[in-house]
Amino acid sequence: NISLLERITSCCSIIRTNIKRNSIPSIDDHQLEPKTTMSFEPKTIFEPFRIKSIEPIRTSTRDQRKQALEEAFYNPFLLKAEDVMIDLLTDSGTGAMSKEQWAGMMLGDESYAGATSFYKFERAVKRITGFQHVLPTHQGRAAERILFGSILKPGDIVPNNTHFDTTRANVEYRKAQALDMVVPEGHLPSLEHPFKGNIDLNKLEEAILSNPGRVPLVMVTVTNNSGGGQPVSMANLRGTSELCRNHGIPFFLDACRFAENAYFIKLREEGYRDKTPLQIAQEMFQCADGCTMSAKKDGLSNIGGFLALNDAALAQKAKNMLILSEGYITYGGLAGYDLEAIALGLEEALHEDYLSYRIRSIQYLGELLTKAGVPIVQPPGGHAIYIDAKAMLPHIPAREYPAWALSLVMFLEGGIRSVEIGSVMFGLQPDGSERPAENELVRLAFPRRVYTQSHSEYLAEVIIYIYNIRHRIRGVRMVESPPVLRHFTAKFEPASEGGLVKENDCS
Repeated sequence: NISLLERITSCCSIIRTNIKRNSIPSIDDHQLEPKTTMSFEPKTIFEPFRIKSIEPIRTSTRDQRKQALEEAFYNPFLLKAEDVMIDLLTDSGTGAMSKEQWAGMMLGDESYAGATSFYKFERAVKRITGFQHVLPTHQGRAAERILFGSILKPGDIVPNNTHFDTTRANVEYRKAQALDMVVPEGHLPSLEHPFKGNIDLNKLEEAILSNPGRVPLVMVTVTNNSGGGQPVSMANLRGTSELCRNHGIPFFLDACRFAENAYFIKLREEGYRDKTPLQIAQEMFQCADGCTMSAKKDGLSNIGGFLALNDAALAQKAKNMLILSEGYITYGGLAGYDLEAIALGLEEALHEDYLSYRIRSIQYLGELLTKAGVPIVQPPGGHAIYIDAKAMLPHIPAREYPAWALSLVMFLEGGIRSVEIGSVMFGLQPDGSERPAENELVRLAFPRRVYTQSHSEYLAEVIIYIYNIRHRIRGVRMVESPPVLRHFTAKFEPASEGGLVKENDCS
């Protein structure tokens, strides 16, 4: 009788003989072979989410879009959203929320005072910013209005890398001066530079020394929206902080896109590669004394914002204004479910897989356009592509608003809504005079977690087609406008009888 052990031994011997006879490597042979590490780098953008609910896009014809423009007085802000195929007017409040945010909203505590949802929101803000006093507001411009209303007086100066439209308007409403002082590289759209959003520290110090007692605070916008969505380096933030503290001046961040800025620092600044976006964001806020924030951007929410700061006396002034205009200090014009959504969104905005996808999506469209010769602000920003209309349409004078005209043609030809950042937005001066803006840009601001790679490829097709017929594009004239923030409601008409796009005469 053959024992079980002897049978197993005999079978193993037969298997080993067959393996060698047929040159089949054994397990031991595999272990002796050197291991090869394979690296796969996909070209396709991988959106790190599944689409769980959809919103249909209504396609339209060129004739339908032409009529829509006429009815909207040639102002993209006055278009009906249902007539827009791809809406890149803004990334503010237009993103898609996560299932966790939607679920969290069901926990919203709608108590007038002391709501549980407020304390969740407050903890989330303090964890990231470290600031002691947190005031919720219905959106970022309310935080700006409350801050400037608490600290500015007529004749004051507010330095910034570049003020965005509502920030500038809120400063000027207080009869103060909004002073832009981005680094020289930030004035050159085609120049490649890792941190074109930096504030010019030499100009900042000169402004402080030349205006004693007139600079109650300094701001830096991260990322620099009006300057192409360009990031600010940690070294620049530290330099600004040191300069302000040496002169006893509070330093505030306009922190709408703080997470995107943190990720750019991780990618581009020495010493930050191994830090998490949260750690980098925390270090950014440690440089400052406070911040204004629109949670409709890197709060991944559809509404909301906050003012956060350390100065207890200034915070009390701000709370008084908050109660007067927004609501009680634990809701600030927001519902409890909004506070729940923001608390979760602030955390999700710092997830590295999301930020990688977000930055790469913008970069991808930039690569397609650059390859075709379309002039854009380089390198691509964190939330938007900015087309250089001055370079693309040199035949249209500033008085006919080339960037505005280009934004209209993008809707006419492809159903794309964008926003002008040029002489319509920034040409009107506080004294009522008109001065052409330094740059004429068209911003394509991407809502967060909304569009896919195929949408980007459609955008590229439309823009490249427009670039190829750029010599046929004509300007516009303004026929009616308000005295403040005119781009929101101004009315226009084509400057030429032939319309926005001249018929091809083959000449």
